Amino acid sequence: MKKGLLLFALLNIGSLTAFSQAYPNVVGDKYVNKQPASKAQVSKPTAEVFSEAKEKWVTLKPNATSRVDSSNAVPDLIFKIKAPEAGTYELSTIATLTPTGKDILKDDKGNPITAYVKLQIDNERPTRRILYDTYKGGKQVTGKFELTGKEQLVKVWLPKGVQLGFLEWKNYNDPVVPTAAQNYVPKIVPPAGHPRIWVNQQSLPLIKSRLTAAENQPAWEKVTAAAKTPFHFDFDIQKEIYYREDVEKAAEAKAFYYLMTNDQKVGKEAVKLMVDYLSVLEFGNVTYGDITREIGRAIYTGSLVYDWCFDLLNKDDKQQLYTHMLKLAREMEIGWPPFMDSIVNGHGNEAQVSRDLLAMSIALYDENPTLYKYTSYTVLEQLVPMRKFEYESPRHNQGVDYGAYRLGWEMHAVWLYYRMTGYPVFDDNIKQLPYFWLYMRLPDGYMLRDGDMFNVKNVNGKRPYWKQPQTMLLTSAYANDPILKGEFERQGGLPDNPVLFLLVNDPSLKANPNLNSLPLTKNFGKVLGGMVIRTGWDNTPDSKDVIAEIKGGGYHFANHQHPDAGALQLFHHGMQLGDIGLYIGYGTPYDYNFNKRSIAHSMMLAKDPNEKWLFRAKDNDGGARFNQRFPMSPAETTTDPWFDNGQVLSASFGPSAEKPTFNYFKADLTGAYSSKMTSYTRGYCFLNLGRTDIPAVIILTDDMTTGQANFTKYWQINTNNKPEQQGDNIVLNNSLNGHVGKTYVNMLIPAPANRKMQIFSGAEANSNFDEKFEVKSDKPEATANRIMISPASENRQDRFLTVFQVAEGNSAPLPVTYKETPEYYLVEIADQLVCMSVGSDLIKNDINLDVKENRTVTLTGLKPGFWTITGPQGKINSIDVLQEKNTLNFKATAGKYTISYGRSY
Repeated sequence: MKKGLLLFALLNIGSLTAFSQAYPNVVGDKYVNKQPASKAQVSKPTAEVFSEAKEKWVTLKPNATSRVDSSNAVPDLIFKIKAPEAGTYELSTIATLTPTGKDILKDDKGNPITAYVKLQIDNERPTRRILYDTYKGGKQVTGKFELTGKEQLVKVWLPKGVQLGFLEWKNYNDPVVPTAAQNYVPKIVPPAGHPRIWVNQQSLPLIKSRLTAAENQPAWEKVTAAAKTPFHFDFDIQKEIYYREDVEKAAEAKAFYYLMTNDQKVGKEAVKLMVDYLSVLEFGNVTYGDITREIGRAIYTGSLVYDWCFDLLNKDDKQQLYTHMLKLAREMEIGWPPFMDSIVNGHGNEAQVSRDLLAMSIALYDENPTLYKYTSYTVLEQLVPMRKFEYESPRHNQGVDYGAYRLGWEMHAVWLYYRMTGYPVFDDNIKQLPYFWLYMRLPDGYMLRDGDMFNVKNVNGKRPYWKQPQTMLLTSAYANDPILKGEFERQGGLPDNPVLFLLVNDPSLKANPNLNSLPLTKNFGKVLGGMVIRTGWDNTPDSKDVIAEIKGGGYHFANHQHPDAGALQLFHHGMQLGDIGLYIGYGTPYDYNFNKRSIAHSMMLAKDPNEKWLFRAKDNDGGARFNQRFPMSPAETTTDPWFDNGQVLSASFGPSAEKPTFNYFKADLTGAYSSKMTSYTRGYCFLNLGRTDIPAVIILTDDMTTGQANFTKYWQINTNNKPEQQGDNIVLNNSLNGHVGKTYVNMLIPAPANRKMQIFSGAEANSNFDEKFEVKSDKPEATANRIMISPASENRQDRFLTVFQVAEGNSAPLPVTYKETPEYYLVEIADQLVCMSVGSDLIKNDINLDVKENRTVTLTGLKPGFWTITGPQGKINSIDVLQEKNTLNFKATAGKYTISYGRSY
């Protein structure tokens, strides 16, 4: 059979139109044909039928050899099938292991291996599919196949160790297209002609002009060398192959070189290489390892070749590239049309749409505008408005790792539209988002924890330097930001992707590696409430900087986001306290019952013994609601209480905006918990003392009321190294590069007599109230510590007041005095006097201070409006306390002061 005819036979594009050829739809949604293997024609020399557990199975005879990988062997079984009409059908297999299968299906080290079956429909190209593996056992969805509606033969070659019970055919239906997408008329469409992926006729000269600039020259030389090197791709059209990244990179380099130089010899090599490669590329029914990413990369590379080498394609080339890319698109998680998953979150928010399908739809727009209509609907009508809302808080809800990874793919969509049209379609707030990662950076090279952290791989027992250079390249170039470009270069650049580098890098934008111009505090607003505070920007192992974070308020977006409203993190010569969960595998019992749960974080718990949990989270950790359902639109986010993660009440820092000495944050976190919580507020004040012995102090308040008094409250902090008890205080410790940091934790309320404490260390710390988990890892989090403090008596309402002193080396803690009133606490330490509101209400009555010596006074939680300070020399000033900042800061000499609400004339 000729290559083109073979492809036509193998692939049906469902309801899509391939040029002028319309393919038929499959029949209804009720066709199922389950055929017992025992009823098939069995090859007597190689296979046999036997009964087990009231079922009949077919397996290879003991002395037979598997011919799955043989070319011309006689099949072990032959099924006769007849679909009701021509169309796309899905094949599944049901199999079990033979009695000796577990021993047969092992590698040299005793690990289980996958068993493959070979299938062939009539005389089409044979295909190799998974029959049994450790992921899905013997019930496998083998794949989509095109049936003629006439009688056909399905030939089967069996592996050793597995016995086949049934083949099951059912019709395959494309994902349902939402009505809004069906009726969608894109306002932005690709321009006429090619190229239009990454470049258009207007921007192409600019990209060419930059190739030989000093900064771009090495990348251009690398592309040139790859493009001019002959690439020998030997293939047999009758034998499928698995993906090969080297082929895709070679085709991309050659296509880009042709785009830049018009070297037709190299361009034709790119076309032939991609056409040949896609003609034999087959992913089968592999689903593990997020294989959709490799599927998408093949689509993306094919799109680049189609667009950049368009004038070199003949009719057959165009048809084959079109056909194969659409075939691959249907195998992606998001499917085709792209509505099996959401583009807003999950794997759908990665490369699938924002790069792969969008590039395909742009390349093929003239041949089939429906492709672009659907992809642009998901990007422009779903993703763009959601991100405009979310990125009002300049941090990513999927955390440090997944947030950076997924932003990198969104930036492909940002760039593809921008270069195609010449103007932006995403809100400009996306340009500020990357600063989240600058503020989360730690002196050990790693990051403050946020969400599932997959980059946690120690190198020689040390944390690696965290990096996502592709994201930093795309964001820095799009924002034209020298500081972000400095971060891109710190992360080592992008040596493995010179084509992408040359497409976006502007050599006239000079990187600025110095971060000292940035403010030391970052407030993240109300959508994802929180604040990161630093005492400096020395991100070296010898740094003495303190980095702290408080979270809380806003909305919960699920997936890799954790239920960590109110969580604390503190770094000084290593993590002093924070998150001790490890992202070892998604959805495992440990992941859903510890790593992703509140108990792995430094935050408040309240245990209702009858509380039930969702999403396979069966254990009761006493924490915030565990959520794995994400919102699809800003309106759903703000109106559905399910996504309520509390409310930011106040966020303020100063008096200097660049180098603040006080940082205040307060959140009402009631909504983050279930109805067990009647009310809960957490207040936080970070003081940068500017001292060498005690560089920073944190004052923390908690006011929690539960539905019943017997719901035990737990004030919890987690730390890597075993804490020390010194009297009624706790001392945390860590070290980095020979430097020791300590944190003295002094709980003032409840008093020692009115509280009880537990410390869980090592393996005991990897537990919740219901079960313990064995964590195999060399990371300190695997053998960390949890400190839990509860009131000694049962009360519906309890309040906590705690002071943390961050100490350099063995420096002694400073004395602390405090006073409690019904409205506020007064805490005095070093040269600081701080007023913290007690509960959720703002302070509106007079505050009276008796200052013994010169002090910096910081009043927090004040009712907005004018407040008048009256001191020993009379009225000092009337100061306007701003809404949602609620703070007042001034210098005071010795004497008595009254701070009153209202303006004095």
